[in-house]
Amino acid sequence: MRLAALGSGSRGNGLLVEHGQTCLLVDCGFSLRATRERLHELGRGIEDLTGILVTHEHSDHIKGVLALSKRYQLPVYMTHGTARHRAVSEVQQQRLIRGRDRFQLGEIEVQAVTVPHDAREPCQYVFEAAGCKLGILTDLGHVTPQIRHSYSNCDGLFVESNHDADMLADGPYPPSLKRRVGGKWGHLSNAQTRELLMGLSLDRLQHLVVGHISEKNNARALVAQALRIPQLEGTSLCYAEQDEILDWIDFG
Repeated sequence: MRLAALGSGSRGNGLLVEHGQTCLLVDCGFSLRATRERLHELGRGIEDLTGILVTHEHSDHIKGVLALSKRYQLPVYMTHGTARHRAVSEVQQQRLIRGRDRFQLGEIEVQAVTVPHDAREPCQYVFEAAGCKLGILTDLGHVTPQIRHSYSNCDGLFVESNHDADMLADGPYPPSLKRRVGGKWGHLSNAQTRELLMGLSLDRLQHLVVGHISEKNNARALVAQALRIPQLEGTSLCYAEQDEILDWIDFG
C-alpha cells in the first residue's frame, strides 16, 4: 500500500491511497483542472481512480468533488451529514456511510473514524491491505479514546500539526477565528499532535507524514521540534505542503 499527496493545507487538500489496482482519492479541494495536473505529476489520471472518500464539507476538502464525480461518474463515499451540504448534495454516485463503518473498496479495507471538528458529520479514515495499516487523521480539535484505539499500530500515518499555539494567539486571525482554530472542534496544535503520538502504539510505524500545517500560524521548525520524541526514533518523517506534490511513499 502507498500514499501520495496532491496538496495539504487551508487552500486545498487531496490524498491518494493505492494498493494493487485500487486507487482512492481522499478529499478533493482543488479545481478539476488542478486535480488533473497534480494527478499527472504522480503518474496517475482521473480514470485510474476507484472512488472518492470525503472527510467533511469544508471547501478546502470538497471544492472539486462534485465536478470530478459528475464528469467521470466516480462514486463518492461520505457521511449523511456531509452529503446534506449543497456543494455535494447533487452528487449522483453517493455512497453514504456512518462514522464507524468498515467497508471494502476494491483491494483496500476502509475504516471510518468519527472525529471532533466543526462540520456536520466529519470523519477520517484508516486503510488496511495485505497486512499493512495506514491512517489519515486531520481536521480535529481534540483526541478521543476511539481515535487513540483506531490509529495505534499503523505502518504509516498522515497526521495534522496545524498550528503553534503562541503563533496563533499573536497572529493575524480575528479573535473568533482564533477561538475556532484553537478550540475543541478546530485543529490540532503542535503540542496536541505530540501528545497524540506519545499516546499511540507506534512500534510498527515506518513513515510519519505531517500535513495541514498552517501557513500563517505555524513553521516547519516548530513542528519538527515538537515531534522530537523517543517513540519516533527510527521512523521516517516528511511533510505534505500546500503547493508541492508529495510523491509516493510505500508502506509494508
